[in-house]
Amino acid sequence: MAIAPTEVAAAREAWPLVMRLVFANKASFVSAMAEFDLTPVQAHVLRILEPGRSLTMNDLAEELRCDASNVTGLVDRLEHRRLVERRPGNRDRRVKELSLTRAGATLRRRVLARMSEPPPELVRLSVRDQRQLRDILRRALES
Repeated sequence: MAIAPTEVAAAREAWPLVMRLVFANKASFVSAMAEFDLTPVQAHVLRILEPGRSLTMNDLAEELRCDASNVTGLVDRLEHRRLVERRPGNRDRRVKELSLTRAGATLRRRVLARMSEPPPELVRLSVRDQRQLRDILRRALES
């Protein structure tokens, strides 16, 4: 069943606004991650990796939507800082698995807390609007 153009008109108006909000706050996000001596992509890797769970390099590349060869240098830098460990896989030693170190898990908590700080544009909204926006975004992500 096709969706009628009139049914997506508001979504077409909303999406560029969401993108403007994201791009308007990109510089502050880059600065915030620099406080931890991380690039935005390195911070994203720490967000993806969960304490106590390993992830293969290929799975990380898929999650980042990039070529696996790009993940090697990224992981090298995080490993150099002792934030992640790279080990041979249990089932296939050719597969490399990543996991957070204790220091990586600690930094991850701090980074996630910083990432959770809303931009001023959202803080200025009324509490009612903030809750409505939250609920709408949750529904969009769940669908």
